[in-house]
Amino acid sequence: MELICMGLNHDTAPVEVREHFAVPAEKLGARAKELTGLSTIAESVVLSTCNRMEIYIAAEDRTMGLEILRNHLAEGRAKEEMKHLYQKCGDDAKRHLFSLVCGLDSMVLGETEIFGQVKQAYKQALESGATKGVLNKLFQKSFAVGKKIRTHTRIQMGATSVGNVAVDLAEKIFGNLKGSRVMVIGAGETSRLVAQSMMSRGASELTVTNRSLERAEALAAELNGSAVPFDAWEEALIKADVVVSSTGAPEPVLRAAQIESVRRKRKYRPLFLIDIAVPRDIESEAGKIEEVYLYDIDKLQQLANEARESRAQQVRICEQMIAEEI
Repeated sequence: MELICMGLNHDTAPVEVREHFAVPAEKLGARAKELTGLSTIAESVVLSTCNRMEIYIAAEDRTMGLEILRNHLAEGRAKEEMKHLYQKCGDDAKRHLFSLVCGLDSMVLGETEIFGQVKQAYKQALESGATKGVLNKLFQKSFAVGKKIRTHTRIQMGATSVGNVAVDLAEKIFGNLKGSRVMVIGAGETSRLVAQSMMSRGASELTVTNRSLERAEALAAELNGSAVPFDAWEEALIKADVVVSSTGAPEPVLRAAQIESVRRKRKYRPLFLIDIAVPRDIESEAGKIEEVYLYDIDKLQQLANEARESRAQQVRICEQMIAEEI
């Protein structure tokens, strides 16, 4: 029996093409069973997520299986769409499935959601009677490999973007971000993403200030915060736990002396400063104040690079473990 995988994902196809191949979650089993009614296809599992659609089949003949499956997928679809499909056979298909359940083929490396999605696709195929010995053994082995790799490697650890590094650091400083207050100076895209991440992890209050009050109000409205005029933000500093700054100012907009002047009113609470502006927005002397934690773009990028290198090393370990399971 020949093992074949055919599909497309976020790397090979834009979302409008993936939409055309998507299978409703409640129909995965029925679609898998439908495929086993085609010539030479004995078993089938259909997987469909927002990032991919893949079909695994066990076919009596490899060449015929590939042709029949491709022709089946081509029905009602344009030739241009079919160019986005990839196909893998034998050990390549097996290796791909094992990598998939480990999160190595995901948009976010090491993501855990795909493990449950593959399990659900297999469960539906099994219950519909679309699988037998070959795919049952393959998928059950893949779940064991996925569990082993997630248990014995650090593939899910470490943020690799500047924004995520900043949010992770803030959580380490405050324990968690629940109830913390964030102030954003400037209304740039990176500031928006960092502030958005912090709000999603539990920050309770957001204040935005910008030279253009209109832009500050727009960002505040988007993130359910409030805006203050640029010449009045120092008062907001008294309440803030985290300050994210990204303006186009040629000189620092937040100086050590400004923080010193409000330390007593702040009751010497920790203050996490994220400076993602170039030239820098926050005077480096501010980082010398005892309860202040200052990170500029270079420090954040360095931490992101270290995490990325660590991830690359973990990927190599995972690939070696998968190779031993093939």
